[in-house]
Amino acid sequence: MLVPAYVREFEPYIPSKPDQELMKLYGCERLYRLNNNENPLGPPPGAQEVIRRFSPSKGSVYPSGDSYYLRREIAALHNIDPDQILVGNGANEVITFVIKAFCEKGDNIITADKTFAVYEWVATFSGIEARVVPLVEERFDDREMLRKMDANTKIVFICNPNNPTGTYWSQEVLINFLDAVGGNRIVVIDEAYFEFVEAGDFPNGVTLLADYPNVVVFRTFSKMYGLAALRIGYLMGDINVVDMIRRTCVVYSVNALAQEAARAALRDDTNHIQRTRDLVGKSKEFLREELAGMNLSVIANEGNYIIIKLPGSDTLAYRKLMYEGIMIRPMTGFRYPNHIRVTLAQMEAMEAFIAALKKILKT
Repeated sequence: MLVPAYVREFEPYIPSKPDQELMKLYGCERLYRLNNNENPLGPPPGAQEVIRRFSPSKGSVYPSGDSYYLRREIAALHNIDPDQILVGNGANEVITFVIKAFCEKGDNIITADKTFAVYEWVATFSGIEARVVPLVEERFDDREMLRKMDANTKIVFICNPNNPTGTYWSQEVLINFLDAVGGNRIVVIDEAYFEFVEAGDFPNGVTLLADYPNVVVFRTFSKMYGLAALRIGYLMGDINVVDMIRRTCVVYSVNALAQEAARAALRDDTNHIQRTRDLVGKSKEFLREELAGMNLSVIANEGNYIIIKLPGSDTLAYRKLMYEGIMIRPMTGFRYPNHIRVTLAQMEAMEAFIAALKKILKT
């Protein structure tokens, strides 16, 4: 058999059909996308202009193979060396880079049971054991994660704030954890939702790189910067660690338009981040009030999403909501059966969601 057992036994992720196909399938004229934590404001205006003006003639020219200019702008923003940065085709690719760089047969990674599943997936279909630690009060359990480690643990993945719960480790908790781990393992701090956080005690992982050379920080342009369609994320770390990861990196995987749009997004001077935060805050408060009136419990913390506990099946709710033109994320796959995750979007979408939810819960 050519295919290893860990590949044969892996359950493949099946993405949803394109919106137009879903609308035909469910008979809805409009679809509110509340399933993928996308920014409803789209990219910052400067990035939108770059996308509009991208010359077709550039389509025949390979992009910068290592995102040369983008890495320099990211480095200037964080006051680090450009060679401390690797840019990838979305967060999934940089996760793969790190696991490939440090793990081999017999090794393991540590992650959580209700978090971004790609850490676990990439490890599993690469033949690496993924040790999954349950959350405690919807938070990463630092003590149990430490107990799960052994001599073969190479990487610990911390999603901060966590997707989907929005909970986070404070500066104190994170530093205590890093001190307990020591310097012999890589600790990935995934900050995909960093720009949405407003809590005062939330740590900036980049500021820890000088003191903790085993830390690798992930960021993305998909969420706050609204460039999900262009697939662009990056990692930052100690220059020697990043040099090792670079050896597993597939060059030329980040297209030219993504690189140019990301640079424009970083230069944004239109208060795009604050406008998005204001929208998220208003929508979160609206949903909290409405859902409390419906006697539904919610998990609503940092990030541009909330989780709602339903009285019945989340997958059935997904189908019923789709007939109403509302697309949410059923959470059984996140090990949250009977829960749904909802992206916080414009008030029009939030009102349509509440109306549809009230309707399906009556049937």
